[in-house]
Amino acid sequence: MKKHNFSAGPCILPQEVFEKAAQAVLDFNGMGLSVLEISHRDKAFVAVMEEARALALDLLGLTDKGYRAIFLQGGASMEFLRIPYNLMKTNGKAAYLDTGTWASGAIKEAKAFGETVVVASSKPDNYTYIPKEYSIPADADYFHCTSNNTIYGTQMKSFAETNVPMVCDMSSDIFSRTLDFSKFDLIYAGAQKNMGPAGVTLIVVKEELLGKTGRAIPNIMNYQLHIEKESMYNTPPVFAVYTSLLTMQWLKNLGGIAAIEKQNEAKAKLLYDEIDRNPIFVGTTVKEDRSNMNATFLLADENHKELFDSMWKAAGVSGINGHRSVGGYRASMYNALPLESVQVLVDVMKELERKI
Repeated sequence: MKKHNFSAGPCILPQEVFEKAAQAVLDFNGMGLSVLEISHRDKAFVAVMEEARALALDLLGLTDKGYRAIFLQGGASMEFLRIPYNLMKTNGKAAYLDTGTWASGAIKEAKAFGETVVVASSKPDNYTYIPKEYSIPADADYFHCTSNNTIYGTQMKSFAETNVPMVCDMSSDIFSRTLDFSKFDLIYAGAQKNMGPAGVTLIVVKEELLGKTGRAIPNIMNYQLHIEKESMYNTPPVFAVYTSLLTMQWLKNLGGIAAIEKQNEAKAKLLYDEIDRNPIFVGTTVKEDRSNMNATFLLADENHKELFDSMWKAAGVSGINGHRSVGGYRASMYNALPLESVQVLVDVMKELERKI
């Protein structure tokens, strides 16, 4: 039976990426060696890293605009710490928008470096919406926001107009929709949501932003050093970078972000229309802030849970249980998830309505 993978991460990737990556595990580029065993200094992998960095900028429309792309270890949570290390001046200030668990984690790390202003938070309402009315201090060293909140199913549909450098955690919607990415001075994203396997993080930073903190930065935390060393200051996660490159190549061949955005909008509309139509289900977020990547919903009557769970599992649906901290259901519809899989889930929801 075909599986329909709605996992929030690590998540579904394109089938052709799996096939190429699997072949590379056996024999990479006809070398007679696995991609898992080659040296990261081998010219074959150096070429992979160079293409991955260039393609990331290309897809975002940031080539030759003063940005550098680097691939580092540690996940997005490591960047919660690296960002204030590299951007918050000594005795400086940073501004944060609190829209979910990961935004809250970023705020916690920043507080260890200096004054951290939370300009707005939707926590009192269980993060069911994106705050809209807030003021960013003009003297902040940077403003940090999270574009998509995986756990709560909200997504920023617009971004602040500010002269303060803008930093955005795009871990769960990177490469999924068209934006003016030049509005952001630093973008970061863990690969395991929309780009590749867990183990590598993409950071895209405007180079002129760096080197202004007045503090000594440990080498492993220093973006400038990682740029100078071309993402190879320490041994990079070779397989994760290679698989991320394959996924970016797939996206480029598909027509880039504009092409995948149309598919993502169609998938989200199909599922949200059913959630709104079907009295058995209840959406958990404000409609205007619904995420196209992570749709969160509940059963109107929890007595139907056992039946619903048995039905979607029987249909080959996988990974729609909500995050352990909030419960309910969460259908993650990342780039590689086909519309067909969303239709299968919607059909199960309709069938549940008929049975009750």
